[in-house]
Amino acid sequence: MNEGWMGNWSPGIGDPTVGGWVTVALYALVAWACHRMLRRERLQQVVLSGNERLIWRVLMVGMIALGINKQLDLQSAFTEMARVLAYEQGWYDNRRQYQQAFIAAMPVAGLTALTAMMVLVWHAPAPTLWACAGAAGLLVFVVVRAASFHHVDEILDWRLGLVPLNWVLEMGSLMVIGWSAIKRIQIRT
Repeated sequence: MNEGWMGNWSPGIGDPTVGGWVTVALYALVAWACHRMLRRERLQQVVLSGNERLIWRVLMVGMIALGINKQLDLQSAFTEMARVLAYEQGWYDNRRQYQQAFIAAMPVAGLTALTAMMVLVWHAPAPTLWACAGAAGLLVFVVVRAASFHHVDEILDWRLGLVPLNWVLEMGSLMVIGWSAIKRIQIRT
C-alpha cells in the first residue's frame, strides 16, 4: 500500500539515532575544514593549483549536500521511485539481476572517480590525494547505501565490536577527508 509522497516514502528524519546525528556533525565539520582550507588560500597562506582548488570546493559542497541528505533521507525517495517504476514497467520480478549489476558497478565507479580526481591533482601534496581516496570511498558507500538492497543492508549492519560496519565506512571516509583538509592547511605550497 502506497501511502507516502512517493510510493512508501515521505520526507522525515532519516536517521534519528546518536550515530546518525554524529555523522551529520562530521559532515558539517568536514565541510568547515574544507572551507577553512579554501579560506587560507584566499588569504594567501596556502597555495593551491586550479584543479586542487576545484577538488576542495567540490568536497566542501558535497559534504554540505550529503550532510543534509543524511537526515532528510532523499536517496530513499529515488529508491522508492525506482521500485514504483519497476512495478509499473513490469521488471520488478527481475530486479535482482539489476541490483547485482548495480552493486558490481560500484567499485568500478569508485575507482573511476578516484582515478579522475587523482589525475586532476596528481602533483598535489599527499593530503589532497588522501582526501580524494576518502571521497571515492564515501561515494561508493553512499551510492551502495542509497540503493538500499536488503542483502547489502544486512552486510552494512554487521558489527566490528560494538560499531556497525556502515558507521566505520561512512565516518571513516569522512575522517580521512577532514584529516586531509587539516593537514593540507599546514602545507604552504
